[in-house]
Amino acid sequence: MSAGLQPQRRDEYSFLPTLVSNTCIGMRLLLGSLGRKVALWRGSRTMRSTVMTDAQNTVVSQEKFDEMIKELEHLKTVRRTEIAKNLEYARSLGDLSENAEYQEARDLQAATEERIKKLEELVKYTKIVTDGKKKSEVSFNSKVSIKREGSDEVHEYTIVGSEEADMRVKKLSHVSPLGAALMGKKKGDTFTFETPAGKQTYTVEKVA
Repeated sequence: MSAGLQPQRRDEYSFLPTLVSNTCIGMRLLLGSLGRKVALWRGSRTMRSTVMTDAQNTVVSQEKFDEMIKELEHLKTVRRTEIAKNLEYARSLGDLSENAEYQEARDLQAATEERIKKLEELVKYTKIVTDGKKKSEVSFNSKVSIKREGSDEVHEYTIVGSEEADMRVKKLSHVSPLGAALMGKKKGDTFTFETPAGKQTYTVEKVA
């Protein structure tokens, strides 16, 4: 009888190797998933730290600060509501895996939330520059006219923080190569700074 039961015991436990193998595969998948989540968490913390550091080093005028407050309020109320409606409509179209409108709405939602986070950090940490500068010396909000050596053409700029810099309207960031070189200069001063084309020398024609 013992000899007859022996094969049955072997069959009874034959599932164990498969069970152990599947368990190992499951554990590897779980650990891989946890590893990805930890990496994403660390990346998120690093990005947040970078944004906060940038915000702490940012200076803006009162006008720009008010603009950021207005944009933040718009994004958190009007824009979020619009995106929510777009997502609801896109879901109603059916299969989300092949729904271009849904994916577009999700991408817009992600970009909007990222902008909101950045603005919240900027509003919290940004320094507002007042008009307490010396009028004779280039500083924040200065309007400065400069002329390159060997040229008669005069260029006019307003020195601003990096958040409101816009060369289309001649608003020059104080941390740009030219802006940094101009800070503290007075009418008649000559200065040199590095450009992709090499060193350029300019003279300050006017500071206001």
